[in-house]
Amino acid sequence: MPPLRNLGQPSEAERPEYAGQYRLEACLGTGGMGVVHLAASESGLRLAVKVIHAEHASDPEFRARFRQEVAAARRVSGAFTASVVDADPEAGRPWMATLFIDGPTLSERVKRNPLEGAELRRMGAGLAEALRDIHRAGVVHRDLKPSNVLLAADGPKVIDFGISRPTDSDLRTETGKLIGTPPFMAPEQFQRPREVGPAADVFALGSVLVHAATGRGPFDSDSPYIVAYQVVHDEPDLTGVPADLVPLLRRCLEKDPALRPTPYEVMVALREATSSAAYDTQAHIPVPRTPDPVESLPGADDAVGGAAGGGRRRVRWAVAVAGAVAVALAVTGFLALGGPDGGGDPGPARSSERPVFTGWSAELHRGGGENRTAECAAGPAGLFCASPGITAARLDPATGRVLWSLPAGGARGGAPDRGDLAMTPVLAGGLLHVVAPGGGRLTALDPATGTVRWDTGRVSYASVGHIGDLVVLTGKDGRTRAVDAATGRERWARPSEGVGAQWVSAPGAEGAGLPALTWALSADGGSTRITAVDRDGGRTLWTERLTGNLRPAQLSQGALYLLSTDRDGYTDAVVRLAVRGRTAGGAVGTAGAVKRFPVTAPVDQGQAAVAGDTVYVSGTGGTGSVLALDARTGEQRWRRETMASHLSRPVPAGGTVYVSAGDGRLLALDTRRGAPAGQTKPRMDGGEHTFSARLPAPVVRDGRVYGTAPDGSVFALDAGRPARW
Repeated sequence: MPPLRNLGQPSEAERPEYAGQYRLEACLGTGGMGVVHLAASESGLRLAVKVIHAEHASDPEFRARFRQEVAAARRVSGAFTASVVDADPEAGRPWMATLFIDGPTLSERVKRNPLEGAELRRMGAGLAEALRDIHRAGVVHRDLKPSNVLLAADGPKVIDFGISRPTDSDLRTETGKLIGTPPFMAPEQFQRPREVGPAADVFALGSVLVHAATGRGPFDSDSPYIVAYQVVHDEPDLTGVPADLVPLLRRCLEKDPALRPTPYEVMVALREATSSAAYDTQAHIPVPRTPDPVESLPGADDAVGGAAGGGRRRVRWAVAVAGAVAVALAVTGFLALGGPDGGGDPGPARSSERPVFTGWSAELHRGGGENRTAECAAGPAGLFCASPGITAARLDPATGRVLWSLPAGGARGGAPDRGDLAMTPVLAGGLLHVVAPGGGRLTALDPATGTVRWDTGRVSYASVGHIGDLVVLTGKDGRTRAVDAATGRERWARPSEGVGAQWVSAPGAEGAGLPALTWALSADGGSTRITAVDRDGGRTLWTERLTGNLRPAQLSQGALYLLSTDRDGYTDAVVRLAVRGRTAGGAVGTAGAVKRFPVTAPVDQGQAAVAGDTVYVSGTGGTGSVLALDARTGEQRWRRETMASHLSRPVPAGGTVYVSAGDGRLLALDTRRGAPAGQTKPRMDGGEHTFSARLPAPVVRDGRVYGTAPDGSVFALDAGRPARW
């Protein structure tokens, strides 16, 4: 947050003595939403506490916006932002406390003197790296400008996520309301606000760098209306910008979002420019450049095949790879593979051991959009994947060779998709079930040949659920149909369970002998309704209303496990609901029908899986936590910080927990103590594709683990030997 400075005395209404437990010591600054105060924690940490203006505290719109800001700031807390320490969006005067950052804003610094040479490039590279991490966390800032950049001793920090939003959420914008600051807004923010994505932040980055170098923006006028016209229609004015940066900044300021570079590309370009003539400005001594592990690793050659274009990157990074791998492993805590926790190097395979599976890597996508990540399922007939541009494909599990592939729209001759996915392929009733993106049409394919066996035609469904050999289709007309997974014949139909109701998927034998389950949140998000339906006839058996905002995680051993989510999107508890043993009225023969297990340190956007007597939970944001809880008592057995900002659902199998990271890494943890067992290198296509809003979980079958990555690759590794990855 901004450094301490005298901005005059605020009104009495703006001077609360406390925000929660924190005594407010001085005013740091005032903005459109609130006042920022200096405070201190009990341990002595200096904090910047933002308190909403009194006149806004009673406005539901402002409260919702502030809750969104808190959630976004927590989601991206890290090296390049002001970490959130505490917050209470529901207080009479909502507030948020972050670590105090002692440094001027970029706006203040430029008023004294514009940035030049290596200082300008280092600041720009730091901002690009910050955006890369913000976007990996699934957040678009939407208001990057010089006053929202703090120049700390250890690099620039991005603050104020008041109008940011997750990339997978709806835009909360009233018609006619301008969201952003015109001189630093992208054309699409004026023209198509509902389509604003990460590329808008890159446009803003270009404008900020022009301002940093010249003291003015690339589009400059006293009138915001003229600025808006210039942003949409005129070419940027780059007079005074260092000549070697002009081509890069022109790319950042392209009108078409698809033509702009990624934050990673900007970061690399600026770091290379800095390292070519990097000098200590006081001693005039050349500054050695430390290889960035994340930047170096994408260039490493894949040990089991490599991605397309790897040869070009291999030449560029060959010298740095060995050191970068060691640095990356040390940073993430996965270096300690030896010793009692890691198991050490397993050594060469003995002749009596099963043959070592060397693995493979294949590229599988036809989409032209930003998302390239495939989603896969495995069965006796092989590995089946769907990816942007490909409705379904069958891969040989041993070699990765594509045995058949069905392009998007191929089943019915429809138009190809735009690069999104609707549903992970599901094997049910001996067939492969896929859903076409955008259309809600379910198609059942022969796994051996890819031939269409049956489909639902062009009828659009709001949701599709698999429960054993049933497929439950909820239509937009308020009706639910259950059809046979093998034939598509209708078994029963019933009214929908209400707006937003969804069926709990339980493919295969997981839900054998149990009723079909549906869940729905109450309008205020304060309770969750679980309804059990007879799988044979579709009649209601019982209904349970549970307190809290709950999301089903897994049906296992006669119980439904759900994750409790607080208002900020953090998973704060695991809830276990007994399903087996209930009578038609809902009574349970044994005590403890509902158990709630609090999570000691809540995790952001938790996902969970159950294996035996253990619940494994993974979180997104911050340091990327994975934890294990006793499924009977809720006792936490272990917790491991992976240092990955985006994690998939955990997949426990054979004494190991596998989890995918947003940068394409596959991580392995020991189930007993959470000790790191191994990890792969990142797969980010040289940095161009660094984030997927939907991060698929790895798939484990027959001693192999299959992963997918943002660069469009599908890969397979020996599940039993993660230390050799």
